[in-house]
Amino acid sequence: MAALEWLLLTYKVPAEPARKRVSIWRKLKGMGAIYLQGGVCVLPKTDDHLRRLKMLENEIAEAEGEAVLLATVGLDQKQQEKIIARFNADRDDEYKEFIEKCIAFEAEIEEETRVKHFTFAELEENEQELQKFRTWIARIQKLDFYKARRADEAVDRLARSESILDAYAHCVFAAQDENKPTGS
Repeated sequence: MAALEWLLLTYKVPAEPARKRVSIWRKLKGMGAIYLQGGVCVLPKTDDHLRRLKMLENEIAEAEGEAVLLATVGLDQKQQEKIIARFNADRDDEYKEFIEKCIAFEAEIEEETRVKHFTFAELEENEQELQKFRTWIARIQKLDFYKARRADEAVDRLARSESILDAYAHCVFAAQDENKPTGS
């Protein structure tokens, strides 16, 4: 495996006001950064990450904090694999939560089907929920820099949820009076 380059950000900001520290943390987590320890995080070296980290460096300075931004590589293959494993563990945690929510969504639709609750309002609510899932998985995938182990499982689970909702939609349409054949 070729040596991968990362961007290493070390920073510290005053404890108060806490909202500034939390804002910085949220932005870094939103970029997919992993923390090696408090105030020390890593991201894959890309132009986008570099640009965003430089902007964050300015934000840290405005919060009366200090930051150092470095480009780095793992000392050897083992160190590189440790970093990749940390990225993948974070993404797998997110995929796991996503999968659990899909399973709960599927169970809800199966219950609606069991009790024959076939309404357009319920279908619309479930379609909105499924759209949230699509947005959610796209966000996780964007941060899945090294193909986490549960990625394919999450994609498959989303496809299953879509299929179950499609079957439910057919039941909703079939149950509506305007869709029933008229007698002659």
